[in-house]
Amino acid sequence: MKRTEAALTRNGSAPRSARGSGVLGKRGAFLSAAFVLALVLWSSGAPSTLYPSYAEKWDLAPVVITSIFATYPLALIVALPLFGNLSDLYGRRLVMIGGVLLIALSTLLFAFAPHVGFLFAGRALQGIGSGLAMGAATVSLIENNPRSNPRFASTMATVATATGLTLALFVSGLLSQFAPLPLVLSYIVLFVLALATMTTLLMTPSDRPPTRHRWRPQAPHVPRGIRLSFMIATLSVVLAYSMGAIFLSLGAHMISAFAQTDNKAITGALLATSAASIGLTALLLGRVPARAQIWAGTALTVLSLAIMVAASIYGSVWLFLSWCLVGGIAYSLTFTGGLGLINSVAPKHHRGATLSFLYLIAYFFQAGTAIGVGALASSGTLSNAVTAAAATLTCLCLLAVILLKLPARGGPQGVDPLSGSG
Repeated sequence: MKRTEAALTRNGSAPRSARGSGVLGKRGAFLSAAFVLALVLWSSGAPSTLYPSYAEKWDLAPVVITSIFATYPLALIVALPLFGNLSDLYGRRLVMIGGVLLIALSTLLFAFAPHVGFLFAGRALQGIGSGLAMGAATVSLIENNPRSNPRFASTMATVATATGLTLALFVSGLLSQFAPLPLVLSYIVLFVLALATMTTLLMTPSDRPPTRHRWRPQAPHVPRGIRLSFMIATLSVVLAYSMGAIFLSLGAHMISAFAQTDNKAITGALLATSAASIGLTALLLGRVPARAQIWAGTALTVLSLAIMVAASIYGSVWLFLSWCLVGGIAYSLTFTGGLGLINSVAPKHHRGATLSFLYLIAYFFQAGTAIGVGALASSGTLSNAVTAAAATLTCLCLLAVILLKLPARGGPQGVDPLSGSG
């Protein structure tokens, strides 16, 4: 990607197209991008409380359920390198609208799925739509940030995604437990929200650049001088996404199997507690330096993994609640810290490509975690799968600690131990 801020002219002012007419101004564009991120995570989490129902309806093994979940990040892995620079070429708003449209179409596949193949297709469409919308929305938050503090954008990204995920889990749990058509209604709600989000985006000013380069797939690239920081930030987000894979793909199964409750409203509420703690933590700790957040998040990730194993052994609802709370706080710290670190060191003209590469790696690990845990649960026991996942993620935490202890001497033009001269 040659220019991630193609909507800016050489002197730093917005081009005429970015100042075009629109009911909503720059603040509206900022909030609309936050709504897009919330919708992306809503779509990701909407099926989570319903996975046990699908497994019962079609007699699906755990590895099939986790593979359905993993189709989403796998589709993102394909979409990000192919389309990660589209928003630089055609504007953030247009790409976000296209992504949200695909998410809206995916809800129809879920709502009226006659067999499990439609779930795979729906998750793939969700992943491609999210790949388009997420990168564009993240950069839109940065470019339309109404505050001078750049960390405000990364904090808002975490709050928005946490809000969308919280509502997805809580609402889908309630609807599947108490409303008619439990496998349909929650997707109809998501479809309506997607249409509302597209309407809001259409009311924001156009940010289409006046001149565009020809589209071509973007090769992964990390600018020299920030490679250590990139590795730390990426590993931090990987920890968050890997924990999220366990929560969202097998969390409902774990609560049902170990805590022995089939009440989907309780399951949804427990999982939503984790998502809510993500957003609250981001709000309370928005001024904490990024590296400090990564340190704290890594430590709490280890603690949450220990609680997860204990919950699988003792089957206590209160242990599951503790796992959700501690895991949510750890997710918030590692995710926000990782985004804050990369936003602070990535050169402006490489920011979109760098963020896309970070997400690419994080989603690869998320898919691998989900499929691996599901395969272990199918071939052995769910308890052993949970223990193996905890051991593997603890090793990643130790790697994060090692990287954090390396001397950092960089910035966009600086030097770090992994880069040579900047």
